[in-house]
Amino acid sequence: MHGGHMMHMGNLKRKFWVSLILTIPVIIMSPMMGVNLPFQITSHPWTDLLVAILGTIIFVYGGAPFFSGAKGELASKKPAMMTLIAMGISVAFIYSIYAVVANQVLHLPGHVMDFFWELVTLIDIMLLGHWIEMDTVMNAGSALDRLAKLLPSDAHLISDDTITEVPIKQLQLDDTVEIRAGEKVPADGTIIDGTSHVNESMLTGEARPVKKAPNDTVIGGAINGDGTLRVKVTGTGDSGYLAQVMKLVQTAQNSKSAKENTADRVAGLLFYAALTVAIVAFISWLLIDNLAIALSIAVTVLVIACPHALGLAIPLVVARSTAIAASHGLLIAHRDVLETVPDLRYVLMDKTGTLTEGNFTVHETHSVSDLDDQRVLQLMASLESGSSHPLAVGILEQAQQAQLDLLSVTDSQQQTGVGLTGTIDGQAYQIVSPGYVEKAQLAHPHFSLERLLQTGDTVSFLVQNDQILGYVAQGDTIKPSAVTLITQLKQQRLIPVMMTGDNAQSAQKVAQQLGIDHVHAGLLPEDKEQLVRHYQQDHAKVMMVGDGVNDAPSLARADIGVAIGSGTEVAISSADIILVRSDPHSIIEFLTLARQTNRKMTQNLWWGAGYNIITIPLAAGILAPWGFMLNPMVGAVVMSLSTIIVAINAMTLKDEEHTA
Repeated sequence: MHGGHMMHMGNLKRKFWVSLILTIPVIIMSPMMGVNLPFQITSHPWTDLLVAILGTIIFVYGGAPFFSGAKGELASKKPAMMTLIAMGISVAFIYSIYAVVANQVLHLPGHVMDFFWELVTLIDIMLLGHWIEMDTVMNAGSALDRLAKLLPSDAHLISDDTITEVPIKQLQLDDTVEIRAGEKVPADGTIIDGTSHVNESMLTGEARPVKKAPNDTVIGGAINGDGTLRVKVTGTGDSGYLAQVMKLVQTAQNSKSAKENTADRVAGLLFYAALTVAIVAFISWLLIDNLAIALSIAVTVLVIACPHALGLAIPLVVARSTAIAASHGLLIAHRDVLETVPDLRYVLMDKTGTLTEGNFTVHETHSVSDLDDQRVLQLMASLESGSSHPLAVGILEQAQQAQLDLLSVTDSQQQTGVGLTGTIDGQAYQIVSPGYVEKAQLAHPHFSLERLLQTGDTVSFLVQNDQILGYVAQGDTIKPSAVTLITQLKQQRLIPVMMTGDNAQSAQKVAQQLGIDHVHAGLLPEDKEQLVRHYQQDHAKVMMVGDGVNDAPSLARADIGVAIGSGTEVAISSADIILVRSDPHSIIEFLTLARQTNRKMTQNLWWGAGYNIITIPLAAGILAPWGFMLNPMVGAVVMSLSTIIVAINAMTLKDEEHTA
């Protein structure tokens, strides 16, 4: 788990640049695997001494993170990338110091080849690889920076009935600010006075402005509409919404993909392979020739096993992939989900807000009690006054059109998967779904639930003391890109499944229009989570796409959880992928990008490990009986080419546009 160790090793960027600057004179004055390059200075005692000093500094300063990582790997008895690197640079350093002493102090016969060139370049490349790994989400971060720039520079602070314009950095929790028509919201907060329509599309993906009233929350960076609001600040700095998303990005930085674990496993195998081959080669050449030759070959095997290309194989691909994802409005919270896509079989989707617009219009309000229709609507609108759910918005808009005054509500609570409860004029009421009505067996002689639901509308019921008082029926519209999404999922041999808390008739109506064959309706959140488990049977991989609120349990349970059009804390904590834009077609873009990323990772692992697979036995002299020994220069050239190929291959991951 080398990434985890590296995160606590200070500024890798500084270590890389310092090491790289010190590397330049080493490259100029030190031969590459014993071969002098045309631009190099002819070896002199002073150059050997200077190279040894610079090499020691780079070894101690630049190599520190790798020794810390190797210590952790060995402590867990799982040698991997860090152990392989630590072994390579340690052998190269110790043998190189011995070479300097042998050549310049002891003046032993012949010339003992040093490995300072390999030592410093390996440290530089590994530092670069881990810097890139830490920096993989910076491109996604730049997309978040654009969101951060939505925040205004100043805010209207209200203090002692006076309004002062102050920089938003000075805002503190519980401050009161005034937000005028057309201005940007300076910080997260709760409205204490005023009503307005607020555009949060750049933050939550919701396409239309949301009506806001006292006790509603607003998000920093949203754009106020037609009214003046007074807001009590509830989130600034690290506690604001944008800060939560930045924490999401930091979580992504610390998560390792399965292919990175594969890279560690490959490095672990190379560690054992190189150590075994080096020992066998040393013993064999000691019996065939002499100690100097045997030691030189064993050291060459260990140095040539250093994973220059392998260390860059995955970080470069992930960096490129993350940048492309950000450009499509995809925030990847857990990179390991990229590995799951090739084995994906089912795509489970919530209906409202995911496949449909979530723009509900009231088609019918009906009382089945002593109350009149208007009273039913008034009670339901009053209970929904603190909710921003699409169904609540539809009811509130209908009440506004009917010029109904909202009543005072106390003890208002959201019951997950059931609805709302609240007390009005001392009377307790509930707003519940058809699923709840069926499960609680709340029958009523004045209507047939089955016939009511056959219209395809979404129905909400007003209940008191387990008695249905009336209902509101609303209709929704399908998102234009949803049809293309289902078609392309089927083309990719994936099975789309609709899961919704709505009634079966409404769900079937939408499913028929979209071409979805598998539909589950009337579900509570726990039902959805159980269905995810059901589809995961026989090791099938499941993607769950939802709004990130009621779907939180199933998002967390699925192999890939995708929160679409969400800006909530639940979405951030439950989903693996966040879609900044509320567009189902982004799912296709993610699937395509994930497959391309997997392909590039696999190719790079083969390039990175392939060099070692070929050169280690050749360096050990396996072909010596046939008169062939690997020329160190050839080994160095192949090593460099392998690293270059890995880098170029990662950069060829394309940003392909997908149009609906």
